[in-house]
Amino acid sequence: MMNIFEALRLSHDTQRMLATKLLDTHGDTPERRNLYRELKHELAAHAIAEERCFYSPLIGFDESVAQARHGMAEHHEMDSLVDELNKMDFSSPGWIAQFRKLQHKVFHHLEDEEHAIFQLAGKVLTEGAKMSLAKDYEAEFATARLGDMPVSSAE
Repeated sequence: MMNIFEALRLSHDTQRMLATKLLDTHGDTPERRNLYRELKHELAAHAIAEERCFYSPLIGFDESVAQARHGMAEHHEMDSLVDELNKMDFSSPGWIAQFRKLQHKVFHHLEDEEHAIFQLAGKVLTEGAKMSLAKDYEAEFATARLGDMPVSSAE
């Protein structure tokens, strides 16, 4: 059974892997489209589940409220970067430059969480909470991931 930190870290590793692979793509290729779609779904589902099952509980503690709010604000910044990317042509030279901004923000956010927020959360959450939040997160993530999948392949 995983705790909340292990559950979050699995998704973080997936985000890093997808973003790194995306940086190696060129032009409007199926590979770039597929990796980008995967990453978008991963980021969206992770943000929803993380806000409900990690940041919401942390807002209840004086010690972690500021960090939790900061983490949620960064999710919104990532959403804006994704919105910009969605408007761009995969083959335009600006696409990869814009993607680098997103990748940088994602990596910064994950570092922040793993090196600062996890430590704070480790102090305020009980062992039981760490386990039950992991279960809640995984269920929420799976639901969000399913809800975010395209109905057809015409995305």
